Amino acid sequence: MSQKLAGKVAIVTGASTGIGAAIARALGAEGASVVVNYNTDQAGAEIVVADIKKAGGNAVAIGANIAKKESAQAVVDTAIDYFDQLDIVVNNAGRHEVATVEDFDEELYRRTFETNVLGTMLVTAAAVKHLKTGASIINLGSVTTHFSMPGSSVYTASKAAIDGYTSVLANELGPRGIRVNALKPGLTATENAVANGIPDSDFAKGFISRTPLGRLGTTDEIAKTAVFLASDDSAFVNGVHLLVAGGLR
Repeated sequence: MSQKLAGKVAIVTGASTGIGAAIARALGAEGASVVVNYNTDQAGAEIVVADIKKAGGNAVAIGANIAKKESAQAVVDTAIDYFDQLDIVVNNAGRHEVATVEDFDEELYRRTFETNVLGTMLVTAAAVKHLKTGASIINLGSVTTHFSMPGSSVYTASKAAIDGYTSVLANELGPRGIRVNALKPGLTATENAVANGIPDSDFAKGFISRTPLGRLGTTDEIAKTAVFLASDDSAFVNGVHLLVAGGLR
């Protein structure tokens, strides 16, 4: 059976755990060589790399705080230095902290926006000079821009910025044959969420009660959607904000 991404090279930021790790593994399973970016969790990133290689793929890990221009550039340089090309960019790295409007402070804003927005923009700006016709940029958004959860004002604002950025780049880069889409998960049962008891919490039950499919998403479901957006299966999909949230909106 042919692999959908054979011969392609991908970057996945924030890929040491959770959704990012699942996306990196899924891209690797479909034949892509994967640059697995992490900020602090080197051990987790090395496990993802080992898993991809064990399954017959190719991958390399790089530690970098993508909110810094030089570090974002280093992630892209790694793809070129190791694999000599770049075809897929998955801007997954992000921070999510809950805080009421009274608890808001400047540092919360900076932590969130520097990773979620500035990091996405820096990686994309560094990557785009290497992307050719048929390339795909996938920006991780969130269902919270539709389901406006109390306490998530800073996070939701950062993901609304990603929505706007995605739409502009789809128009800007589309004429060059580069597609840009937003993948917007709902509440997902990542390993960290499970370890912290979130799937059984009242918080999760509130999400589930408003989700027509009546459950949380899985990292594999998000990853399979990323593979679709990265592959030629979505060759005429551009500027889409794709909710993967069980019908929650």
